[in-house]
Amino acid sequence: MVRIFQQMVARPDSSQTAVRLEEQGFDGVSFVDSQNLSGDVYVAMTTAAQATETLQVSSGVTNPVTRHPAVTAGAVASVNRLAPGRVQLGIGRGDSALAHLGRAPARVADFERYLQAVQAYLRGEEIPFEELNFGETLAPLVDELELADTAGTSKISWLPGSAGKVPIEVSATGPRVISAAARHAERVMFALGADPERIEWGIQIARDARIEAGLDADELAYGAYINVVCHSDLERARDLVRGGLSTFARFSVMHGEVIGPVSDAQRKVMNELHENYDMKSHTRADSQQASVLTPEFVDSYAIVGNPEVCIEKVGMLETLGLDKLIFVGATMGTNRDIAEQSDTLIRDEVLPSLAH
Repeated sequence: MVRIFQQMVARPDSSQTAVRLEEQGFDGVSFVDSQNLSGDVYVAMTTAAQATETLQVSSGVTNPVTRHPAVTAGAVASVNRLAPGRVQLGIGRGDSALAHLGRAPARVADFERYLQAVQAYLRGEEIPFEELNFGETLAPLVDELELADTAGTSKISWLPGSAGKVPIEVSATGPRVISAAARHAERVMFALGADPERIEWGIQIARDARIEAGLDADELAYGAYINVVCHSDLERARDLVRGGLSTFARFSVMHGEVIGPVSDAQRKVMNELHENYDMKSHTRADSQQASVLTPEFVDSYAIVGNPEVCIEKVGMLETLGLDKLIFVGATMGTNRDIAEQSDTLIRDEVLPSLAH
């Protein structure tokens, strides 16, 4: 069974958003973590969890730079204490959160080391100080205080607990991040678009990495971020989805090299996307980067169209083995009235057809 989440920006009224999504039939909500563009993700997750009964909440996604792994683990575990079993930690290398600090995404090796640390904290394990070397290096060693005694390792003493361990989901596009996720996460959340061929490519990389690491390939779960707009007018649907799609498609060409199986036409669009991307207009439908996405590219990389088309394409992704999809709908710079029409169709026709 595939669970459907909606990605949302973290706002002060996140509780109202969460109630609405639960009433509409969504299984969960995933909140953006980009401190210069939205509110605090853990505040949003907390208010959403407290306002609902069954809605799942996750970060979509946090990064390994803006918080120490002990802080990330403590924050998400705290939310899980309020809503046991309804919380997931979504994490990636970082994008807009880091760009607005003048930084590129974290290096893969550092990201994997961060994943290992967060998992250790969430399991209640001890980490030797010398294995940390994250943000704490801005301060001198504690030995400078000449204390009578102090902890010799780093551990979140109140974890684990009866609420259970929070699962980690890694947002991944390239082979190295997919492989790191396969080794250290409970679920890989692909950011590869809606093309089944690309999803199958990602799953194979993950399975190979698990096997090579001596882990059970069947114990890893898979999901995906999918740009979805439902409308009877296909051209309107394409216009609504372009802003968010420009952001997610860019992940496949973030460093100038196209990743994964693509056609010549898709490669051309991705290269133009890389050349035109303006972070000041991140996710906006009226941005210059959104304008380079051709109708053919939109149709192949997103899910757009009438309810029947959307239901069919989501079903195809489920058959590949995906058990969680995070829908990314219309973003800023679109006609809100038309966007609401899409939301209504998803609520009234798409979600009920996906329920099992």
